Amino acid sequence: MEYIKAAFLGLLQGITEFLPVSSSGHLSLFQNFFNAEGPDNLFNVLLHFATLLAVCVFYRRDIAAMVLEFFRAVRDLFSGGSREEKVPPARRLVAMIVLGTLPLAVVLPVKGAVERLGGSTLFIGCALLVTGLILFASDRFSPGRKTEKTMRVTDALLVGCAQALAVVPGLSRSGSTISAGVAVGLDRPFAVRFSFLLSLPAVLGATLLELVDVVRGGVQSALSLPQLLLGMAVAAVAGYFAIGWIKRLADRGRFGAFAYYCWAAGLATIVATLCGLGA
Repeated sequence: MEYIKAAFLGLLQGITEFLPVSSSGHLSLFQNFFNAEGPDNLFNVLLHFATLLAVCVFYRRDIAAMVLEFFRAVRDLFSGGSREEKVPPARRLVAMIVLGTLPLAVVLPVKGAVERLGGSTLFIGCALLVTGLILFASDRFSPGRKTEKTMRVTDALLVGCAQALAVVPGLSRSGSTISAGVAVGLDRPFAVRFSFLLSLPAVLGATLLELVDVVRGGVQSALSLPQLLLGMAVAAVAGYFAIGWIKRLADRGRFGAFAYYCWAAGLATIVATLCGLGA
């Protein structure tokens, strides 16, 4: 039974982490309506690490190029600058991701208060309705042409602000950042790529903070090592294919198809809560 639980939680994390439906919101609904236990602290850290690996594998070429350009930038800094007239695209992408991550610093002081919102199914239901509106609007923006070569500092900061707002349970991180990217004129395929690459420092930072709490409380889990590994494997594989699916839908301008699901889930959650079934 524990193997099934580990696989199910891994599947839930892997799919909802990348599909624009809010992983934190779905996990809270699962816990509230079914009176079920979510992943313990250690398992939660491992699941987030697994989804991090999924992004790294899917965008391995971009990440390799960015790492290389980072070290080249450090070299140029200490050697008196680069002789190249134009900044390489991968180096600009690194800079834009750093800028896009900065708005998350504003959320850190209110992290506890934001997490407590996940205890209200009524709030999550309303947030899912908002997510649906964001996704519905995203397909109606005029296609942009900006990529890492032409996007501006303000573009990165605005997408970063969308990511910071999406820490609220029920608001989708991928949905918010991809929609914000399209809204500021990013090319649709690049908006998807930038969104998932932007998630790397955010997820890594959140995972490290959770890891600190795990170490302080004692590294332990109700699941055995094989069960933990099974959950991680399911989360990583599901996450990898979810990224590919989102990429194809966004490229075709059909990203807003998830709006109808979010509206249905949000309305069902609100009705169930008002009927006394939720928290």
